[in-house]
Amino acid sequence: MEQKNWAGNYTYNAKNWYEPETIEQIKEIVKQSEKLRVVGSRHSFNGIADSKETIISLQHLNRVLSLDPDNQTVTVEGGIIYSDLSQYLEEHGFALQNMASLPHISVAGACATATHGSGNHNRSLSDAVVAMEVVTANGELVQFSRTNTQEEMNGAAVALGGLGVVTKLTLNVIPSYYIRQDVYENLPLENLKDNFEEVFSSAYSVSLFNDWQSETFNYAWLKRRLAHPQEPIDLRPTFFGATSATESRHPIPGIGAEHCTEQLGVSGAWLDRLPHFKMEFTPSNGEELQSEYLLPREYAYEALLAINKIKEHIAPLLHISEIRTVAEDQLWMSSCYQQDSVGFHFTWKDNWEEVQKVLPKIEKALEPFNARPHWGKLFTMAPEKVQSLYPKLPDFQQLLKKYDADGKFRNSFMDTYIFRDK
Repeated sequence: MEQKNWAGNYTYNAKNWYEPETIEQIKEIVKQSEKLRVVGSRHSFNGIADSKETIISLQHLNRVLSLDPDNQTVTVEGGIIYSDLSQYLEEHGFALQNMASLPHISVAGACATATHGSGNHNRSLSDAVVAMEVVTANGELVQFSRTNTQEEMNGAAVALGGLGVVTKLTLNVIPSYYIRQDVYENLPLENLKDNFEEVFSSAYSVSLFNDWQSETFNYAWLKRRLAHPQEPIDLRPTFFGATSATESRHPIPGIGAEHCTEQLGVSGAWLDRLPHFKMEFTPSNGEELQSEYLLPREYAYEALLAINKIKEHIAPLLHISEIRTVAEDQLWMSSCYQQDSVGFHFTWKDNWEEVQKVLPKIEKALEPFNARPHWGKLFTMAPEKVQSLYPKLPDFQQLLKKYDADGKFRNSFMDTYIFRDK
C-alpha cells in the first residue's frame, strides 16, 4: 500500500515497511537491511525520513517506561507521541517545560529534527533529552547520556535519523504548572520596532500570527505561566496597540476555534494550553505545506521588514504565518545552536508548484540574517548554504560515521545536506 506523510504531499519510496513491536525485531530488521530510515508520526514535509529500501515505523513502541521523581526525568519508547506522554505526566504531577503547537507528534521524531515550542527562555524540545538508547547500524544497542557522553549527546540529540533507530529516550521533566491563554487582535508591525523583546518577554510563550495581507499581525497569543489556577493577572485591554479578543480565535482568520486550546484567560493545566490545538483533536491529515526559518533574535525586526517587502508574493499562497522565539542550545545540528532565535513559520496552501517559486524569494530576503531552515519542513536553500550555517557539521559527520561507517542510515536527504562535498 502506498505510504504518505501526514500532509499527503510526500509519498515514501521504501520497498519494505515494518512496524516492529520489540527491540529484538528492530535489531533483526537493521541487520538484514542495506538502507533504512525511521518515521515517527509522519509530520515531516520533505524526504528526511524516506528510504529507497526499508522504513521502520515505531508506532507500536509507544509506552512510558519509567518516571524518576527524584531526578525529575521520564523514560519513554521512541514512538510515543507528546499528547500521550503529557497526559501520563500530568496524572503523576509532572510536566514538560514546553510543547510544539501540535501535540500529536512523536517525541523521537520531534527531537531528531530540533522541533520547538515557543518562549524567550524555552529551548527546543531536543534539549530536554538527557539519555538515548539507539540501535545502530550493526544491530547493537548503544547508550548515550549527558552523564557519560556529554559531547556526543550534543550531536546525538538532533541526529536527523542518521545515528540509528532511537528506541528509548529519557527527558527532563518539571513539576506540573498552569497556563492561561489570552489573545489580542491587530498588532501593527511598526509597533515591534523598539518593542520586540518586550513583546516576546511579556509571557511564558508568545506567538504572533500574520496572513501578510497587511502590515498588521492578526493575532498575538500570550501563554502566561501561573503558580496556581486562580493567580490574579493584571490584564491590560490593549497590548502594544492590539486589542483584547472577545471570543476565541483560530490562528487562521475566519476558521472556527473549536479545535483550539482554550483562550479568554481561562486557566488550565500546561498540557491543555501550551499547544495551540486540543489533545482530543487528532487531525488525520492536513491539506497544507509548511516552511520555517530560524535566525538570531537580534535581527528579528529587520527580518520582518524584509518579509513585509515581498508580502504580495506570500499572501496569496498562505494560510498563516507564525512568529515565535526559542532560546539557544548547544546541540550541534539544532537550528538554535548557540543563538537565541526567532522562527518565521509559514503554513501554505497545498500548492507546491507555486510555493516552491516563492520560497527562494523568502530565503533571499532572510539570507543576510543567516536563517536556518527547519529540517523537517520545505525549503529550497542550496545544500552548501545550509551546511555553512552549522559550525559543528564536521563533528556531526564524524559522529555518524563512527556508528554507521557504511552509511546504512543515509538517504538522499542526508547525502544532499549533511554529506555533500562542498
